[in-house]
Amino acid sequence: MQQIVHFIIKYKYFLLFLLLEVIAVSLTIRSHSYHTSKFVNSANALTGGFYNKINSVREYSNLKTYNEQLLEENTRLKNLLSIKEMDTSNTPIVVIDSNKYHQKYSYIPAKVIKNQYHKKYNYLTINKGAEQNIKPDLGVINSRGIIGIVNTVKNNYATVLSILNDNSKINVRLKKSMHFGTMHWDGNDPNILQLIDLPIRANLKQGDTIVTGGMSTIFPEGLPVGIISSFDIENNAYKDVNINLFNDMTAVGPVYIIMNFDKEEILELEETTLNE
Repeated sequence: MQQIVHFIIKYKYFLLFLLLEVIAVSLTIRSHSYHTSKFVNSANALTGGFYNKINSVREYSNLKTYNEQLLEENTRLKNLLSIKEMDTSNTPIVVIDSNKYHQKYSYIPAKVIKNQYHKKYNYLTINKGAEQNIKPDLGVINSRGIIGIVNTVKNNYATVLSILNDNSKINVRLKKSMHFGTMHWDGNDPNILQLIDLPIRANLKQGDTIVTGGMSTIFPEGLPVGIISSFDIENNAYKDVNINLFNDMTAVGPVYIIMNFDKEEILELEETTLNE
């Protein structure tokens, strides 16, 4: 303790100079938007680089899960490319090349380099940003289902509002019917989410498949979500409806960011309608 006190006394002027320098730099950054922007971008680049290093180590423990997801995706795509659809008379069915017509969605591959799943408000960080045309409010998925929605974007990195976030509300529906509801998370099990606002006429059963509802510009309709694991009925309404996710939200690696080419047109139309 005496050595510390002696050190402070001996170098008090130098330490005071460093303190004043830090205060001066801090005030300069906060009072000038240009300096603030440069500081934030630099900090984001350093943070992103740090997460990349940490993620490289963590990936080894999840290689089996990642490989299984990539294998599922590659198998599905290969099957789609190799299928030759035939009718009952063995007459080839004409398959329309969608590239020649209106394409509604495109997908940008990315990788999760930070994944939160144990808090009430969880976020993920991906290694793609504004330079790769990533924008806020884009859907994020993988081969097993939905992951979240892009939140904030920097040059080469972006954060994603996880479906394991109290602010996340996703429109979903029963695969077997057109009955819609809202999926959210109660903050407990990261692989079990809850379904609310589902009408009693939906005739819900354990094991029913849940998919995205498509009633927004973020996720296409019909993306896999999970299956109903349990529910109760009280006062002629569904209660405590639990969805067992297809995804393992504790081990998320490769993902796809969804871009809806019609998003701006749809939002503009809806805004015009509301203002009438």
